Amino acid sequence: MQDDPKTLVSTDWLAAHLSDPDLRIIDASWHMPALGREARAEYDAAHIPGARFFDIDAISDQRSALPHMAPPVEMFISRMRAMGIGDGHQVVIYDNSDVRSAFRVWWTIRLMGKTDVAVLDGGLSKWQAEGRPTEDMPPVLRDRHITVQRQAGLVRDVTQVAAASKLDDHHIIDARSPERFRGEAPEPRPGLRSGHIPGARNLPFGRLFHADGTMIDPDALRAAFLEAGVDLTKPAITTCGSGVTAAILSFALERIGYRNHALYDGSWTEWGSYPDLNIATGDA
Repeated sequence: MQDDPKTLVSTDWLAAHLSDPDLRIIDASWHMPALGREARAEYDAAHIPGARFFDIDAISDQRSALPHMAPPVEMFISRMRAMGIGDGHQVVIYDNSDVRSAFRVWWTIRLMGKTDVAVLDGGLSKWQAEGRPTEDMPPVLRDRHITVQRQAGLVRDVTQVAAASKLDDHHIIDARSPERFRGEAPEPRPGLRSGHIPGARNLPFGRLFHADGTMIDPDALRAAFLEAGVDLTKPAITTCGSGVTAAILSFALERIGYRNHALYDGSWTEWGSYPDLNIATGDA
């Protein structure tokens, strides 16, 4: 794998840079509520040295009834400064989550205009499997100024997605499982209809990783999108259940050099709750 501090870095790269004064590490672990896992407690017990904990639910738009929507700019600035993360820092994000939640935080930071941010390939599990160090003490935090310029083009709302579905001028790519996409399996959140946005293609996020949790190479990523029926000449909108795994698809598009993509933040939690929005079932 070729290390890229703007997208993906290896455990070897992180180990070599662990003492860099301008490196900041984020633990972005988040778990589906039904699992009963406490991401913060797991962070407190063991994290990569110097890592800060990014709470996806807390650092979100608290005015929205939808889960972990992108935070307002002012909240993002406040929370990042409180974590001692700011201008001039190289950020590396990892997780210890089945849904690869580090990619959601990568997307959130990119949404705020910061580009020196990468995901740790293989996450905490690979780091620990290699016998690398962890600690249970929080880092010493020093406030750091951060400049933010929100990139509105990286996010879409329900009205924009509905128009894209109707006009068929974007490719909508859904990261959920085939069973949920086809409407054959119930949604994990109560009260939602089953199915997918009309016209969407299905690329389950798990297909983009090796068994050890590392991401497949860019050529294989491109092949996965093409196999899913995605036309890479069209603008893309990524979606999932609540905007977490959709960020994996956005990240993968970035890895293959495809920049014309945005994430539907409300995702199926929003779409599936509106009875006046059309849904489709079965294969794409």
